[in-house]
Amino acid sequence: MTTAHKPLLEVSGLCKQFPGVRALHKVSLNLQQGEVLALIGENGAGKSTLMKILAGVQPADSGTFHIDGKPANFLNVREALAAGIALIHQELNLASNLDLATNIFLGREPGRFGFVNDRAAHSEAAKHLNRVGLDLPTNTLVGDLPIGKQQLVEIAKALSCDARVLIMDEPTSSLSQKETETLFEVVQDLRQQGISVIYITHRLSEVKVLADRVTVFRDGENAGDLSKEEINHDAMVRLMVGRDLSEFYDRKIHESGEVILELDKVRSPAHPHTEISLQICAGEIVGIAGLVGAGRTELLETIFGVTPSLGGAIKVSGQVVHPKSPEEAIAVGMALAPEDRKLHGLVLPLTVRENASLASLKRDQKKGLLNFKAEKEVANEAVDQLQIKTPHLEQVARFLSGGNQQKIVL
Repeated sequence: MTTAHKPLLEVSGLCKQFPGVRALHKVSLNLQQGEVLALIGENGAGKSTLMKILAGVQPADSGTFHIDGKPANFLNVREALAAGIALIHQELNLASNLDLATNIFLGREPGRFGFVNDRAAHSEAAKHLNRVGLDLPTNTLVGDLPIGKQQLVEIAKALSCDARVLIMDEPTSSLSQKETETLFEVVQDLRQQGISVIYITHRLSEVKVLADRVTVFRDGENAGDLSKEEINHDAMVRLMVGRDLSEFYDRKIHESGEVILELDKVRSPAHPHTEISLQICAGEIVGIAGLVGAGRTELLETIFGVTPSLGGAIKVSGQVVHPKSPEEAIAVGMALAPEDRKLHGLVLPLTVRENASLASLKRDQKKGLLNFKAEKEVANEAVDQLQIKTPHLEQVARFLSGGNQQKIVL
């Protein structure tokens, strides 16, 4: 980490309020040049809200932030990019049907008199791709790349804007172990180039590897900071939740119940030549591990009837079932929290009430009509049990934090 007398970025007393929800309350943060700062906190702590303010996506209600000691107040993303602040969202913003050079300079194409200089675009794109370790033809379509390399293209795109502050929001959430290691090498190289990184993650092991310093948010406020020497799992958890984790979870070995779900040589459409057999007992939590593309998601979709099995048997409590649709899987007591909540788990323009009750509409309907009373009861129970932070049940789901959206899915 390069020490500097004056922070490159300094945030002071920032506040942000949404209808019925206080997202940020007088938060502060500072970032030195060439520093990797990890920003952590529980779901709904305000991390993403602050990053969107810094990147010009939305304005703050009050408070100040400075870049190189000069006041800043971005009205849009272009102004933030011009000042050297770039945000890489968890859901990548790339056009899969366009090539690398076009994606990197999309909306900022080099040229004169309204004509794009393709040669310059591809030449400059190659330089930025090399900075993140991607030695690829610049006419490669983004959609042909694995997600890990797409992540690096996003970083190259940010560097093409002469970014001095790179904000990464959950960058490894969809990466394999090898892709994650490559990303770590790129982040460390950026640090050596004097580029500052704000790294948002829930994976605390990554923080220990990468971060020079940690800032922790809790309930929209500063909960504390940790220097490089102070970073450890227990210290981070203590600041995130306000007490030791041992006070929440008392892990005890317990006896499993009877077999509740059994797969016998089940074949999914995605991997028709691979037979999967496993048993899950009542009261168990079973992890299914594997690299990206190994077929974990596809297996769960087959069990749930999204992509019906090509062979083998699925048994629930000893009874053979053949789910041909999610509706049939729900009828025998299954539920699926999908990998992509925004695409498959929620209807974002609908309210908390409408989303929370989606899976139980058929059960609670009366003669084909919506049962609004039952719908409201289901939604209230979800909000209470999972502590969903929402001003009311009629809040549109897209305006909740990612963590609270995930709670609605559950």
